[in-house]
Amino acid sequence: MALLSFLLTVFFLVGLLSRFQLGNSQLVFHDQDVVEAIGKELSVPEWGMMNTTDFCSWHGVICSSNSSMVEKLDLSGFRLQGNVTLISELKGLKWLDLSNNNFQGSIPVAFGNLSELQYLDLSFNKFGNSIPSELGKLRNLKALNLSKNWLTGAIPDELEGLENLQDFQIFTNNLNGSIPMWIGNLTNLKVFAAYENEFSGGVPVNLGLYSDLSLLNLHSNQLEGTIPESICANGNLEFLVLTQNKLTGTIPDSIGNCKGLSSIRIGNNKLIGGIPKSIGNISSLTYFEADSNSLCGEIVTEFAKCSNLTLLNLASNEFNGTIPPEFGQLNSLQELIVSGNNLYGEIPTSVLKCKNLNKLDLSNNKFNGTIPADICNTSRLQYLLLGENSIRGEIPHEIGNCVKLLELEMGSNELTGSIPPEIGHMKNLQISLNLSHNRLHGKLPQDLGKLDKLVSLDVSDNQLSGNIPPALKGMQSLIEVDFSSNQFTGPIPTFAPFQKSPNSSFLGNKDLCGDPLSGGCGDLNGYDHSVYGHKVSYRIVLAVIGSGLAVFVCVTVVVLLFMMREKQEKAAKEAAGNTIDEISSKPVILVGNVFVDNLKQAIDFDAVVKAVMKDSNKICVGTFSTVYKADMPSGMILSVKKLKSMDKTIIHHQSKMIRELEKLSKLVHDNLARPIGFGIYEDVVLLLHEYYANGTLTQYLHNSSQKPEYKPDWPTRLAIATGVAEGLAFLHHVAIIHLDISSGNVLLDSNFKPLVSEVEISRLLDPSRGTASISAVAGSFGYIPPEYAYTMQVTAPGNVYSYGVVLLEILTTRLPVDEAFGEGIDLVKWVHGAPARGETPEQILDAKLSTISFSWRKEMLAALKVALLCTDMTPAKRPKMKKVVEMLQEITES
Repeated sequence: MALLSFLLTVFFLVGLLSRFQLGNSQLVFHDQDVVEAIGKELSVPEWGMMNTTDFCSWHGVICSSNSSMVEKLDLSGFRLQGNVTLISELKGLKWLDLSNNNFQGSIPVAFGNLSELQYLDLSFNKFGNSIPSELGKLRNLKALNLSKNWLTGAIPDELEGLENLQDFQIFTNNLNGSIPMWIGNLTNLKVFAAYENEFSGGVPVNLGLYSDLSLLNLHSNQLEGTIPESICANGNLEFLVLTQNKLTGTIPDSIGNCKGLSSIRIGNNKLIGGIPKSIGNISSLTYFEADSNSLCGEIVTEFAKCSNLTLLNLASNEFNGTIPPEFGQLNSLQELIVSGNNLYGEIPTSVLKCKNLNKLDLSNNKFNGTIPADICNTSRLQYLLLGENSIRGEIPHEIGNCVKLLELEMGSNELTGSIPPEIGHMKNLQISLNLSHNRLHGKLPQDLGKLDKLVSLDVSDNQLSGNIPPALKGMQSLIEVDFSSNQFTGPIPTFAPFQKSPNSSFLGNKDLCGDPLSGGCGDLNGYDHSVYGHKVSYRIVLAVIGSGLAVFVCVTVVVLLFMMREKQEKAAKEAAGNTIDEISSKPVILVGNVFVDNLKQAIDFDAVVKAVMKDSNKICVGTFSTVYKADMPSGMILSVKKLKSMDKTIIHHQSKMIRELEKLSKLVHDNLARPIGFGIYEDVVLLLHEYYANGTLTQYLHNSSQKPEYKPDWPTRLAIATGVAEGLAFLHHVAIIHLDISSGNVLLDSNFKPLVSEVEISRLLDPSRGTASISAVAGSFGYIPPEYAYTMQVTAPGNVYSYGVVLLEILTTRLPVDEAFGEGIDLVKWVHGAPARGETPEQILDAKLSTISFSWRKEMLAALKVALLCTDMTPAKRPKMKKVVEMLQEITES
C-alpha cells in the first residue's frame, strides 16, 4: 500500500512537471508567433533581414533569461505605421518603446492588459483621440510618456491608480480640462511635464506635497490661480517652469525651501507683489526668469546670496528703486536683464565688476547720471543696452575698450558732446550701434568706417554736422542706416547700403544731397564754400588749370596712338582674310582641363559655361563660391563651382593653381570631394565636381519634411558625423586647413556617405602659399570660431570649433543661427547655456531622435560631450581632429 502511494505521488509530480514545461513552452512559442506577426504587420525593416529564428536576438527584442519570454520591445525611430494592438499579446512585457514613429489612430485599449508593464513610451507619433482609461490598470507602471501626439480631452481619472508612477510626460498635445488633484497624491512622482497643451484651471494645491517632485514643467497652457505653496514642501524641486500661463497672485515665500532649485521660469504671467527674500536661501539657483509680469517693489539684495546665479531676467515689470550694489558679488552672473521697469539711479558700477558678465540690459527705465569710464572693466561684455533712459554727459573715450561688444544701444537718452573716435576700436560690433535721439554734436568720426561687421547704424535725431565721411564705406556689412534729423551737409557718399536705404534715413538734413534723396547735388560750386572753411588762392587756380591741360594733352596722345594701332591691326586682319561679322557675348574658356581620363569625352566646356550663366541652374551660394548644376550633352551631370570675387593674382598664377588642383584630384580619401576638372574664362574660375543628388548635410537636416526620401535616424547621423571628422583629420594630417567648414559644405552621396567639399578653396586661397589673398571672411556665419575675430587666422583648432558646430547641428537639428535662440545667441551659446536655463542635456537634443531609445539617447549624449569639447571658447582646450575621430568611433563601437 505504501509502495502504491509512493508511485502515485511520483506519477502526479511527473505529470505536473510535464504540464508546466508544456505551458512554458507554449508561452515561448506564443511570443515568437506574436513577434513574427508584429514584424509582418509593421514591416519592421531589420527583422526581415534576420537569418536566425532566435527572435530574442532581433533588434529591439529582449527576452527574460530564464523563460525566453519577451520583456522589452524597443521599436523606436523606425518611422513605422500600422496596427500596434498585437503587442498587447506579449503578456510578460515590462518595457515598451514605440516613440518616434508614424502610428495613428487611438492608443489601443488592449495595452491596459499588459499588467507587468513598467515603462511605456508612445511619444512623437500621431496618436489621436483621448487617453484610454484602461491604462489605469497598469499598476506596475513607473514611466508613462505620451508626449508629442494629437491627443485630446482630459486626463482620465482612472490613471489615479498608477501609484508607482515616477515619470509622467504628456507635453505638446491638445489635452484640455483641469490638471486633476489626484496627480498630487502620486507619492512616487518625480517628473511631471504637461507643457504646450490647453489645460485650464489651477495648478493642484497638493502638487509636491506628498512626493519628491524634482521637475515641474507646465508652460504654455491657460492655467490660472496662484503658484501653490506645496511645490517646495519636500524641498526636492530642481526645475520649475510655469511660463506663458495666466497665473496670478504672488511668488510663494516657501520657494526658499527648495534649496536644490536650479531654474525658476515664471515669466509671461500676471504675477504681482515682490520677490520673496527667501530667494536668498537657494544657493543652487542658476536661472531666474520672471519677465512680463506685474511684479513690483525693489529688487531684493538677497539675490546676491545666490552665488551660482548666471541669468537674472526681471524685464517688463514694475520694479522701482536701484540695482543693489551687492550684485557685484555675483561672479557667475552672465546676463542681467531689467529692461522695461521704473528703476533709477546711476549705472551700477558694481555689476560691471562681474567678471563673467556677457549682457547688461538696463533699457527703458529711468537711469540717470553718466556713463562710467570703467564701463568695460568686464572683458566678456558683448551686449550693452542702455537705451530709453535719462543718461546724460558725454560718451567716455574708454568706450573703445569694449572690444568684444556685439551690440551697443544708447539711443533716447540725454547724451551730449561728440562721438568718440574710439568707438571704431570695437571691431566686433555687429548687431547694432544706436546713438539716436540724444544731443550729440560735431562730426562723425572717420574711425566708424573700421566697423566692418556692423549691420545697423542709427545716429538720427542729434545735432551732428559736417559731411558723412566717405570712410564709412569700410562698413562692408551695413544693411540699415539712419542719419536723419541732424545737420549733415554735402553729398551722400556713393555706397550701396546708403543708396539702398529709404530716403527717410537721410531726411531732416537741410544741406545734404544726392541719392537716395530726390534730386542730385547739382553744381556744388553754388555752395558757399566759406561754410567749409575753404580759401581758394590764385596760385591754386593756376595749378589746377595747368594740371588739367597736361592731362588733356596726354589723353589726346594716347587716343591718337590707339587709333593708329587699331587701323594697323584692321589692315593686317583684312590682309590675312580674317573678317569678324559678329562679336559673341558668350564667354570662351581660355584654359581648362579634366583630370579623369575616362570623363574627358563626357564633359563639354561650352555646356559648363552656359550652365553657370543661368540662375535657374543655381544650387546654392557659399562663402567663396556659387554652385551650379550643369547637364552635359553626354548625359552626365556636374556640380560646377564658380569662385566668387576672385583675386586677380590667382589668374596671374595659373600654373600654381593648376598644379594645386592636380594634386587635390589625386588626394584619395573616402570623405573628401575631389575636383575632376577646372575651367577659366576672363577672370572667372570654374571648378568641376561630381553631382550628388542627395545634396548637402544642411538640406538633409533641415529640409527632411519636404522630401520623402530623407528619413533621418541617429545611426545615419552618427556615421555622417564620424565621416566628416575623418575627412578633416586627414586634411590636417596633410597640412591642409579648411577655410569654410559648415553643414552646407558636406555633400551626401547616394548612400548618405559624407564628403567634405570646398577643400580646393582652402588650397587656392591660402595666403601662405602666395596664390591669392583671402578677400572674404573665412567661414560661414555661425560656424566661425570666436578667436577669428581678433586673430583673423584660420587654424586647426578653429576647424575643430567649426566641426563642433556641425556636430551640434546634427544632434539638435537646429540651425547654427536662429532667432528662436534669442537676441545675440547662436547654437553654441544656446547649447552651452542650457544649464543656466535649467535645461538638461536631453532637452537640447533633437527629441525625435533622443526619445526613440535609451541606446540612441546614450550615444547622443556621448556625442554631445564631444561637441562641447570641440566648441570650447579656449582654442588650446579643444581636442585634435584625430582624437575626435577616436571618440566618435568609441561611441559607434560601444
